[in-house]
Amino acid sequence: MSTTPGSAPRVSGGRSLYLSELLRRPVTDKSGGSIGRLSDVIVRLRGADYPVVTGLVAVVGGRSVFVPVDQVAELDRAELRLTSARLDLRQFERREGEVLLRADVLGHRLIDVESAHLIRAADLELARGEGEWVVTGVDSHRRPRRLLAGLAPASPGRPHPFREWGKFEPLIGHSGSAVLRRPFGRIRKLKPAQIADLLEAASKAEETEILGQVHADPELEADVFEELDEDRATQLLGALTNSEIAAVLARMRADDAADAIAELPQRRRQPVIELLPSGQRTKVLTLMGFNPASAGGLMGMDYVAIPATARVADALAAVARSTGLQSEALTSVHALDDRGRLCGVARLVSLLQADPNVVVSDVYEPDPVRVGSDADVVDVALLMSDYNLITIPVVDERRRMIGLITVDDVLEFTLPEDWRRREVADPPDSGHADQE
Repeated sequence: MSTTPGSAPRVSGGRSLYLSELLRRPVTDKSGGSIGRLSDVIVRLRGADYPVVTGLVAVVGGRSVFVPVDQVAELDRAELRLTSARLDLRQFERREGEVLLRADVLGHRLIDVESAHLIRAADLELARGEGEWVVTGVDSHRRPRRLLAGLAPASPGRPHPFREWGKFEPLIGHSGSAVLRRPFGRIRKLKPAQIADLLEAASKAEETEILGQVHADPELEADVFEELDEDRATQLLGALTNSEIAAVLARMRADDAADAIAELPQRRRQPVIELLPSGQRTKVLTLMGFNPASAGGLMGMDYVAIPATARVADALAAVARSTGLQSEALTSVHALDDRGRLCGVARLVSLLQADPNVVVSDVYEPDPVRVGSDADVVDVALLMSDYNLITIPVVDERRRMIGLITVDDVLEFTLPEDWRRREVADPPDSGHADQE
């Protein structure tokens, strides 16, 4: 059977049980004689499908042994009676890809994908499907310590506010199962800034696991590092080899890459720079030559520029081709005269609303607001506020364009240093999407 999150197998008779109630149940032989107690439940992760129970770990005579799930008559009984007289009494050893619900999940933290927060699994729900038991739900409400340890059953009749297993990403910390989970990781549904927040709240082990999943998508990895707090980004990059650092920085915006290199120890900066692709290396070296508190230190070097005599259709085509630029840099197209000087800025909305066959100079804003590379960041912020600008071009003394500042760059520089650590309020419709 293949069951997918979102269609929980609420089977006939409502056969389900809770891990906290299952742990420490007696394990008996075929005749009902006690031989031990249940210590853990083994599952196999199946990507987007519910984890399936494959076996149990029982303590027999002080030794942990493996019990195949098909040798147990029923899981949802007061005692777990074996259907076979044969039991392998060798010490249990976890096999590749196996996850232990008590040791790896119960009491451990998971990613709540809907809220982008780390939560602790207080209990797990198992349900009976067509011939197999699967993990279907997570209870994240705080429970007494003894319950988290699996040493006491849940109070009879207490409600279990379980949510679908598919709404969470487990942080199991077991390398043998990580390969199975990464291709289906729900963490990729999150925005880079949300993943960065998770990393900043994570323990060392959780951090390693989150980074492992992010590393599988190099573009996402670069976006996450752009969003990290400067100190945390430096710490995480510092743990990588020079070639690994260069691989991440090669996909980052040049201004963010330059900032990251500037924070590395002196002895590592030049080796990392030399490993960058030539285009990125040139941009980074240029940006590192500016004062970080100036327009030159704040600007990015990716923007769309076309001849002022080009048609509107050509300008829109240039935007369409610029797939590698951040979306904020694509809100304007910069027109250059025959000497390469900035002579106008056309907003993307103006281009979309204009006749595709007219020239850009008919729709652009002439003599646009601009700054020099040595302009103070506060002055840049005031200009952008006064003129309601999303971007502002940076030019040299001959009015040749050398970079572009976007509003998010200015906000990041001018907000208080601890702004990343503030808890952002949820929107008013938070938590109600599933009720539509």
